[in-house]
Amino acid sequence: MEGEANATLQPSCGASEPPFSEEHLQSLDLPGRFLFAILTLMTLIANLVFIEEAVYIYRKIPSSKRSIIIWVNAAAPVSATASCIGMWIPRSTMFTDFTAAVFFAIVIHKFLLMMIKECGGQKLLLRRFENGRFKISTGPCCCCCLCLPRVRITRRTLFWMKLGTFQFAFFRPMFMFLSIVLWTNGNYTPYKLSPKEAAMWINCFVGVLTILALWPVAIMFQQVRTLLTCKKIISKFALYQFILILNHLQTAIINILAMQRVIPCAPPLSSSARGAYVTQQLLIMEMFLITLISRVVYRRRYDDLEPPECTGEEVGDNKQTPKIIMNGAVSEDGLPRV
Repeated sequence: MEGEANATLQPSCGASEPPFSEEHLQSLDLPGRFLFAILTLMTLIANLVFIEEAVYIYRKIPSSKRSIIIWVNAAAPVSATASCIGMWIPRSTMFTDFTAAVFFAIVIHKFLLMMIKECGGQKLLLRRFENGRFKISTGPCCCCCLCLPRVRITRRTLFWMKLGTFQFAFFRPMFMFLSIVLWTNGNYTPYKLSPKEAAMWINCFVGVLTILALWPVAIMFQQVRTLLTCKKIISKFALYQFILILNHLQTAIINILAMQRVIPCAPPLSSSARGAYVTQQLLIMEMFLITLISRVVYRRRYDDLEPPECTGEEVGDNKQTPKIIMNGAVSEDGLPRV
């Protein structure tokens, strides 16, 4: 009898679907509406900052790098926008999450290409590291396998690394499409993880593909981080890792807590819907900050992006070049003025 009374008082706690947007908005109190307005404003500002940065990149950066850098910069605003839409329309959460996940799968591939482009392209990268070797005993796949041999840097190894990230950008949308098709037939529920449910098997396959995609990016970063120090590659990689952790690990932890009822329901939101609601609010604030930081990190002068060399070899050679002084006048190239 007590259980029936609780179900009568809070029927939404046992609901399998989130409420409609009108019902959700009407249930908000004044602080909740104020928070809604602030988070929506933060999303709008993040998109405006990204548009301004995209215009700057389009004008100041060479065409060979332009689209790649814009794609990488768009990861945080797209995630914030998807979370904002899911916050306003709770029943669209699965579609917004899938959209952000597919977009970030493409960003992983673009980030690998960006590191190659910042080194001057594939040909110049192979020329610089013609006698070098990749350290493949790195995370997230083989960080504990220190006995693995180093692999020579060749055109073939670069092809396999590009293929490792491209497969994720190709297969992730396919799995997302399959999930939506099964969801329409009632065979896929994101919050039901059991061997009999399709969600568990799809998530396992996606997890394996994610690890295989992140591995080449980590290998390439370990190889070029010293060379690309002047391009702030460490800061860029840190932002990329933050977006990855916040969109995947943080979301997974909150979803698990919601499924275990650690996050209580708050009518009209069930436990799972409230977990998604908390995730969306956190992601909007986090992606807003990352967007602002990305503007500082990626906003570089045209002259700083253009030179292919990042080492001080050319500077050292210029310092060692003898200059002939005649009557106290020296030209810019070190030759005396006549």
